[in-house]
This record gives sequence, C-alpha cells and structure tokens, in this order.
Amino acid sequence: MLLIPMGEIRASGILLILMKRIIEHFLTRCLFKLNRFPVRMTPIGDIRSLAKSLHPQHTEKELIRLGPKGDGGYLVPNDLEGICACFSPGVGLESGFEKDCAELGMNVFLADNSVDQSTVEHRLFNFTQKFVGVTSNDNYMTLDNWVRSSIPDSTEDLLLQMDIEGAEYEVLMSASENLMQRFRVMIVEFHNLEQLWNTPFFHLVRRSFDKILQTHSCVHIHPNNNSETLTVRGLEIPPTMEFTFLRKDRMRRSSGVAEFPNQLDYDNSDLPHFSLPNCWYAARST
Repeated sequence: MLLIPMGEIRASGILLILMKRIIEHFLTRCLFKLNRFPVRMTPIGDIRSLAKSLHPQHTEKELIRLGPKGDGGYLVPNDLEGICACFSPGVGLESGFEKDCAELGMNVFLADNSVDQSTVEHRLFNFTQKFVGVTSNDNYMTLDNWVRSSIPDSTEDLLLQMDIEGAEYEVLMSASENLMQRFRVMIVEFHNLEQLWNTPFFHLVRRSFDKILQTHSCVHIHPNNNSETLTVRGLEIPPTMEFTFLRKDRMRRSSGVAEFPNQLDYDNSDLPHFSLPNCWYAARST
C-alpha cells in the first residue's frame, strides 16, 4: 500500500485552494469587463420548494375577474363584500381594476410619483403623488403610513393590488403584521423571478413569500407573457407573475388547483401565449 506523507497531502490541499482562488479571481475580472458580477447559484431543490409552497388552492370562493380582458385585469376570489377600501400603488395607464372596485363601493387609493394623476376618474378615487417604499419622505411613503393617513379611524378589511416594478419585495417586508392581517385579498405582480437562480435575491423573495404565507394562501397565479419563460435544468420560471392571495381565515376548505389557465385568464399582451408551467401548481400527472 502506498503511503503519502501528511505534509504532502496538506501541500496538495493548499495548492488546490490557491488554484481555485486564482481561477475565481480571473473569472470575476472577466465578468467585470462585461459589467457582470458572479453570485452563488440557488440549489434547484430550494426553488422547487418555494414553487410548491405557492401552489394555488381551490376554495369555496369562486374566482371572478375585475378589470379589462388583458393587462390590468386580475382574478380575485368572490369574497369582496365588506372590504372598505382598495389600495393600489403603481398607477400606469390602466385603472380598470380599480374602477371595478370603486363600482363595488370601495374607496380606492392610488399612489405613484411617476405620473400626475390617474388616467381614469371616479368619485371614490383618491390619488397621492408618491411612491410606496420602505421610508416616508417627500417622494416616498410606507404602506403602513399610507393606509393610516388615508383611513385613520378604520379597522375594516382592505384589498391590496400592487404592481410596482420590482419594489414589491421591500414594501411587503417592511409592512407591519397588523396591516398584513387587514388585507383580506392581495393581488401582487412579482417581477424579476428569473433571478431566483441568484442566491441572495432568492433569499429576499423567499422571505417575502414566507411573510405572506403566514396569513394568506395563494389562490391564483397568472404568468405575464410580456417576457419569455426562463428554463434552467428543466425548471421553468416566468420572469413576471401575478399572484392572488386570500386570507386564511376566509377559507373553510381548500385543495390544490390542478388545471391552468383559468377560463377567465387573458394574455397581458399580443406576444406569444404561454401557460403557467406545471411546477407552479398541483398539475395532474399525465
């Protein structure tokens, strides 16, 4: 039997570590020149686990569509009676969803610092020219401060519809537990989901969804077809998806939704259609 001195083993191990560092340093410098920075890749099992925790649940609450048949329309559970207000940060050019909420008798609060006002007018609309973020100043306000200043004496249930181009994670993470409990229904468009392969970003997304899932269950997902699905190692991730959540105390029974799309789903754009990938719901095996 060949015996290798311990000193040689240690030297070989040190040499391998040094070589690894040299290669990593070289690759990092190359990526810098391409305006890129390397990060650790998220294990595929962690992403699959996240997707499974978000599998939409079918409840006794029928899904209905509010807003147009296209971008700006969303599926929500038909459990809206008694909701006093809709908070909708991120105005854009389409406010059909918010108008439908107002027609149901909700006060609608809109916020966006990139526009002067909503393109749609309604007597129940209230517009604030600020972004929603993690602090309050001349240009930003927190979600808690916005709700508190808009309806200071109310303790009734609320609805949240949020499309703020990637800032949703920090806004949700900074929201108080009490406010999260007040949102009976939440519709949030989550962006940059192809970056789930980026480990630091994955942890931010994971914590954001974990916070929601403490009080709410996912009841619908709709992929936005404005960008193509990213497939890595056989796992499909649409970069942008619209999630609908219902507070758990409003659900007496539930079971995994096995078929997508819903008959009320419509594409966001005229770009090629694609359906929600199977890994994001409890798809029936074929």
